Amino acid sequence: MTDNAVKLSIRSLFLWVVMSITTFSLAVLSTLAVYTQIETYRNELESNALMLAKLVARSSSNYLYDETPERIEGALSNLSAAELVLNAHVYKLQSQSAEPQIFASYNREGQLLLGGKESQLPSLFMAPQFADNGHYLELSAKVFDTETNIQLGWIYLRVSSDNFNELVGKSIWLNIAVALALLAISFYSAVRLQRVVTGPVEQIASFLQRTSRQRDYSARADRSSIRELDILADAVNVMLFRMQEYMQKQRQAEEQHRKLNASLEDMVSHRTTALKDANQELIQTLEKLHQFQRQIVQNEKMASLGDMVAGVAHEVNTPIGLGVTASTMMLDRLEVIQKDFDNKTLKASAMKRFLDESKENLNIIYRNLNRAAELISSFKQVAVDQTSESSRSFCVVQLVNEILLSLQPRLKKLKHNINVNCDPTLNVETKAGPINQILINLIMNSVIHGFESMEEGTIDISAELVSDNKLKLVYTDNGKGIPPEIRKRIFDPFVTTKRGQGGSGLGMHLVYNLVTQALNGSISITSEEGEGVEFIIVFPVINAKTS
Repeated sequence: MTDNAVKLSIRSLFLWVVMSITTFSLAVLSTLAVYTQIETYRNELESNALMLAKLVARSSSNYLYDETPERIEGALSNLSAAELVLNAHVYKLQSQSAEPQIFASYNREGQLLLGGKESQLPSLFMAPQFADNGHYLELSAKVFDTETNIQLGWIYLRVSSDNFNELVGKSIWLNIAVALALLAISFYSAVRLQRVVTGPVEQIASFLQRTSRQRDYSARADRSSIRELDILADAVNVMLFRMQEYMQKQRQAEEQHRKLNASLEDMVSHRTTALKDANQELIQTLEKLHQFQRQIVQNEKMASLGDMVAGVAHEVNTPIGLGVTASTMMLDRLEVIQKDFDNKTLKASAMKRFLDESKENLNIIYRNLNRAAELISSFKQVAVDQTSESSRSFCVVQLVNEILLSLQPRLKKLKHNINVNCDPTLNVETKAGPINQILINLIMNSVIHGFESMEEGTIDISAELVSDNKLKLVYTDNGKGIPPEIRKRIFDPFVTTKRGQGGSGLGMHLVYNLVTQALNGSISITSEEGEGVEFIIVFPVINAKTS
């Protein structure tokens, strides 16, 4: 709503509308009245002038046969009795095709002789015209022979329109005066009427404002003598009655709300206290759970180390046992040679055989001791990696092979195949420990879960650089896959299908934490039940290079 609309009032709007309609109506009616009177006065003036012109033409027909204009001029002088006539000219036709010539004329005293009207006679005959800004009326009439009805000439009259203009002026001023008087009467009537109409409206508005300020909804508006305003007052009273009922109901509802709020505050206070106690217990439980979780993760690491130690003992025992056997054989042969040497019965052939056997046994001892040293070195590196999270530079293929070697005691009794696809010259610098634990957990998951009830399975491990500073590990197996309900929660803690059978459910949770936290990478899984599993691990590395 505009500012102008806001500022309008019923009083001013009513007065403005009434006066606008009245003014427009009076203007139209006055204009029509003035126009009608002007036309009447003009028609009367033209009728009088035309009648004079016809009288002059009828009286002049007998004089046009004379050769001199004295007689007709004498007759024209009688026009002095007609105050309207200012000039009168008689034109004579020499022939029907010739231009008329002025024959006689009458000019009222003080009026000049007019000429050059010959060409205007036909048009003035058809329609009289005002001249000199409406001060004169000019017209013409034809002069006929009364017996033969032959046109003998023309009569030109110039009459004064001063009386016509005076009548028109009086008519205009009279209509303006009447219109102004009617406007004044209309204004007075409108003011009185708008007071009758707007007074009750203002009373109702004042009543509503007072009721709104005082919030006294029990008050009622007075009835009015105007039917529409009486309907408005009834509507206001009905509204006030309903508002009074609503306010009573609201007060009752507020009272109920206050009582409910009071009881609710007590209930909330008790519940808040109970909730604080429950939260404190929950925090303590969560702390214990985190401690248990860390302990379980640590136990998983220690169990892995324990298994690796057992594997080390088993793997190292074989080459050491062979070395011990070879050394024992050499000691036995050395005693025989020593005895023969002391008895001086040592033969060259026996000495040569002893030397050959010694060389062979020493080679056996060297190879097995060297093998044991390599195994211990690999197992030592794997153990260090599992217990350390510091970065080091390493060959990716060598790291994977060391991990597989540490798992050999568990895997050698199985017929599963593990394929490693990686550039043998690929070297990176990152944390080897997390990678060690990730691959061990993935391989053992495949062995325990993926290849369950399978005699022979295949694991593929591939590694490649996806950029200068990112390494991608892809781990796949052709096992039985992961069910959808487990796959959605595979990285959550304590999710396992072997609960009660030695499974803790922390293996994949540990893998996820190692990838995302220790390596700052990402891991994704793709698996369909019965179609194996694929893990894609991408994490940042530094000083990546291939030769």
